[in-house]
Amino acid sequence: MADEELKPVPAAAEAIVPSGPTSQWLTENGFAHESLAADKNGVEIIKVEPDFLLPIATALYAYGFNYLQFQGGIDLGPGQDLVSVYHLVKVGDNADRPEEVRVKVFLPRENPTVPSVYWIWKTADWQERESYDMFGIIYEGHPNLKRILMPEDWVGWPLRKDYISPDFYELQDAY
Repeated sequence: MADEELKPVPAAAEAIVPSGPTSQWLTENGFAHESLAADKNGVEIIKVEPDFLLPIATALYAYGFNYLQFQGGIDLGPGQDLVSVYHLVKVGDNADRPEEVRVKVFLPRENPTVPSVYWIWKTADWQERESYDMFGIIYEGHPNLKRILMPEDWVGWPLRKDYISPDFYELQDAY
């Protein structure tokens, strides 16, 4: 019985996430990425490194993802990464069930910089500005990256989980 107690327990095998059709297409065409688990609605999620976002976004646009439905930011918590998220849709003849994919770019909290996709999807304009304003994610190449919701002189990024609200903010005369 003592021998049985000392036997090593085999490590649990890591769960392998099956690649979706978009991930398979990207792999076949030589684009480096990682497949993440699909969301509860079955939407495929792809993790992309910041340096590869523009080539992959351009390829996805050429593959038919012609609509950027949503771009936003996520804070994973104090000391953890920020995430820039892109929800892409193939808008076409099959309007009742369009193909969708979500792209996530994980960024270091200290220097959250990622290329802007404004030049691929114009709808990224105000959405990237909002992510900049609320999370401090810098979108390199954006034509007008400035605050959109908060006053220009606001200090900090209000939707970061480690943000400390000021005790007061002096309201400026609006007239």
